[in-house]
Amino acid sequence: MSRLRIRDAVAADRDLIADWMVAMAWETEHKRLDPPTVQAGVGAGLADPAKARYFVAMREAEVAGHETIAVPAGTLMLTREWSDWRNGDWWWIQSVYVAAEHRRQGVYQALHSHVAALARATPGVVGLRLYVERGNAAAQRTYRAMGMDDAGYDIYEQGT
Repeated sequence: MSRLRIRDAVAADRDLIADWMVAMAWETEHKRLDPPTVQAGVGAGLADPAKARYFVAMREAEVAGHETIAVPAGTLMLTREWSDWRNGDWWWIQSVYVAAEHRRQGVYQALHSHVAALARATPGVVGLRLYVERGNAAAQRTYRAMGMDDAGYDIYEQGT
């Protein structure tokens, strides 16, 4: 029997999360990221809660009837955006990744439910947001199943 436990990420998770981000960028957008840059970025986020907050889903299972082992199954990152319209913070769900062997087993649902409960319990948080690629129908179905709606925005960017 196995169960999922969500925990805050720690500095020792940096390399695993960075590896997952590199894999996610390739799987979803066919973008090759520079691993040292991603490691530095994840490290900076882990070190500074004003930048980001990471969570790791751990799959716990009993071995030989008494010993429990836990293996990392997925992650997500939260960032904050101030809304003057609502006088509060939106929490942005970003950098979602579930390891291939743990997909379709409730890992994202557990991560999402965890951060949604934290958001409801945190004064000043007005809701959760995320962005998803237009062509990623599977992710869109997952997010709708979690009670999220298309907010009607497109995202534009300009690099420096």
